[in-house]
Amino acid sequence: MSFSDREKAFEDKFKHDQELQFKVEVRRNKLVGLWAAELMGMKGPEADDYAREVISADFSEPGIEDVVRKVFADLQEKNIDLSEHRLRKKIEELTATAKHQLMSE
Repeated sequence: MSFSDREKAFEDKFKHDQELQFKVEVRRNKLVGLWAAELMGMKGPEADDYAREVISADFSEPGIEDVVRKVFADLQEKNIDLSEHRLRKKIEELTATAKHQLMSE
């Protein structure tokens, strides 16, 4: 295998890994949105709309902070007693769930 072949293989793997990471993050944000919607008493289309809002919130800045801020503020507005720490733990849990779901598809 020549150097250029190895370089191309590495670039292809990097691209694949980045695409997978993006899909995991989008799926995680949907799961977080649906979970938070349920806590706030939303069901059906209203819960789906909220999940889309959470997905969109993640495009504000790199990392998870924009999602944490949005969901935490929305939960506080609805007087849901949940600490930021517990929210972050749930996000970690749902990240693993999202990755598992995608790897199973």
